Amino acid sequence: MVHGNVHLHPPSPRPARVVPRQLPAAPGLFTGRTVELARLDRALTHTALPEGLGTDAREPTTTTVPAGPVGTGATMLVSAIGGAGGIGKTWLALAWAHRNLERFPDGQLFVDLHGFSPVDDPVEPAAAVRGFLDALQVDPGRIPTDLDTQAALYRSMVAGRRMLIVLDNAATIEQVVPLLPGSPTCTVLVTGRQRLASLIDRHGARHLSLDVLSREEAHALLTDRLDADRVASAPELVDELVMLCGGHPLALSIIARTADIRPTVPLTEIAAELRQLGLEAFDHDTEPAASLPTVLSWSLRYLTEDQRTMFALLGITPGPDTTPPATAALTGLSPARTRRALAALENASLIDRSPGGRYAMHDLVRAYAANTARATLPDDVREAALVRVVDFHLHTAHTASRHLDPHGTLLPPDPPASGVHPHPLPDTAAALAWLQAEHTTLLATQRIATALGRHHAVWHLAWNLDTFHHRGHLRDALAVWQAALDAAEHLPESATRSRTHRILGYVCSRLGLHEQATGHLNHALDLAVRHHDFIQQAHTHQQFAIVWELWGDDRRALGHAQHALDLYRSFNQPVWEADALNAVGWYAARLGEFDTARGHCHAALVLHRHHHDLVGESHTLDSLGYIAHHTGDHHQALDLYDQALSLRRTLGHAYEVANTLDNVGHPHAALGDQEQARMAWEGALALYRDQGRDTDAERVQQQLDNLDHSTSANPDSG
Repeated sequence: MVHGNVHLHPPSPRPARVVPRQLPAAPGLFTGRTVELARLDRALTHTALPEGLGTDAREPTTTTVPAGPVGTGATMLVSAIGGAGGIGKTWLALAWAHRNLERFPDGQLFVDLHGFSPVDDPVEPAAAVRGFLDALQVDPGRIPTDLDTQAALYRSMVAGRRMLIVLDNAATIEQVVPLLPGSPTCTVLVTGRQRLASLIDRHGARHLSLDVLSREEAHALLTDRLDADRVASAPELVDELVMLCGGHPLALSIIARTADIRPTVPLTEIAAELRQLGLEAFDHDTEPAASLPTVLSWSLRYLTEDQRTMFALLGITPGPDTTPPATAALTGLSPARTRRALAALENASLIDRSPGGRYAMHDLVRAYAANTARATLPDDVREAALVRVVDFHLHTAHTASRHLDPHGTLLPPDPPASGVHPHPLPDTAAALAWLQAEHTTLLATQRIATALGRHHAVWHLAWNLDTFHHRGHLRDALAVWQAALDAAEHLPESATRSRTHRILGYVCSRLGLHEQATGHLNHALDLAVRHHDFIQQAHTHQQFAIVWELWGDDRRALGHAQHALDLYRSFNQPVWEADALNAVGWYAARLGEFDTARGHCHAALVLHRHHHDLVGESHTLDSLGYIAHHTGDHHQALDLYDQALSLRRTLGHAYEVANTLDNVGHPHAALGDQEQARMAWEGALALYRDQGRDTDAERVQQQLDNLDHSTSANPDSG
């Protein structure tokens, strides 16, 4: 029996769990980034959690994590979005977060850590943790005083909950670590300009580097924000604005805002203003976050003095990109300090590394760096840096030129500035690879040397690039030698001016500029005669022979070639003598004097091979192939042409490869092998077009047309 009353006390209801919703609004007009959004999605769905690790153990969960076999302990997902200032990191994070809200039913926490902003001090970790605890409505009396215990309480509060934590604008790992939950049910997005290495190493963060928008994405961003009628009336101007902004999201937004608040101003005026002002067009005096230069300036906050100086100097260095050896010359730092500073700038998203160990800046970042150099570095510091990098490229080009043309006239430049160490190039292959990689930079280097008034460097850059330019870069050769001609007026040696006119005459002749060619050659010959310079006289006669050949006067060409041969023999120059022997043989062959031609060319071949002159050997083999073909020995012609072609390809002489391919087609056609002839002429045609040699291209196209006509008229011939 039970005596007394029975009192039933139902359990107290569990307090409602707080669900914070701290995300700022989604970007109003978010465009593109489909690849990056997909990567974030893939990270989130990488590995499924075991059942029961959700908000309630009774509810299955679909939240996912990136790491390891589930049975060995799952870990939370951390995605780190990095990139330059104004590149759209926060926009991407918020856009992705709002598209995935259903995945985080237990709430979203957000904090701007002010790592890079006009606020003087970044948010302290203790303040950020306390903010999260307040958002989770923790009783202030329960909050411990020290950071470690506060962080532990925060981790306890979010454990087992499906939450998104967005840590925006982080600068240091110390800001981030106390805010990382310990639960695999949570997902963390971190944005910042610094690549936080330990976040990747210790916490398995997936790093997503954010670059500029693609052309299509940038175009869509602008057209979405501009009035449709304005876009329709001038679509080409939208393309130009995209190009001038370089796909940079903040720059594009600034231009869109500028156009929006000036509805009556035509896009033509906005584009003209942007072309004229450059980076200044993206400045905003009263609102720092709306000014691209100001936003970029915040990236310098954590740089050392070496790194700031390097950043500024990279804004004025020649060329679109650079390498560690060139940067060491530019800055005067040791190779080790250079590598560390470059790594720091890359880590700060101020420069990008591309394959081959090259570093480049976005055009707008580079413009800001150049402004920084002018504003913060004295004139003498900037000039000394440019002198060093000019000397680095000049002396490395000199080494490359010696590999490509070991028998050419040795004209060493003045010694380099103190501390400059040219890049070592062990062989011809390395020299050719370096010249190809640095060609645009070398052209820019000559322009820098011109601006500095370093006439000697201007001329020697043209001289040391000459052999390389004759491999299919004749337009560039013309430009650098025109600059060299101006520089030569400031140099004391008459031979320099004669040599410059002669080479310009040669380049003009190869480009079909016949009147300019003869004008320069007459200047060269006059200077050489007045100063009794027989070597320059001989060289100039060689060039005159080429000009007359191009004008169709082989008899006058032969006379100049014979004159050059006589001069070379008089002062015992066997390699140059071999060149002249081949020239005499070539023009004799074109005149039908094949016995004379064959004798001179064979003599030239012996000399070239004796002195290991591969360039001269390839020219002479080509001449002998021509002689064999025109005397009916087509099989020998093909053998000789094949030898010449192999050498020219090895040497990288694209200009001459085109000529030999053109020649090879004729003996094939004479032997009735139309398919081989077609292959050779199609190869020549492609090279001629690529080299801008329109007349040669038209002639070879006619040869192909004639071949096709012959094949169609006689089907069995193919």
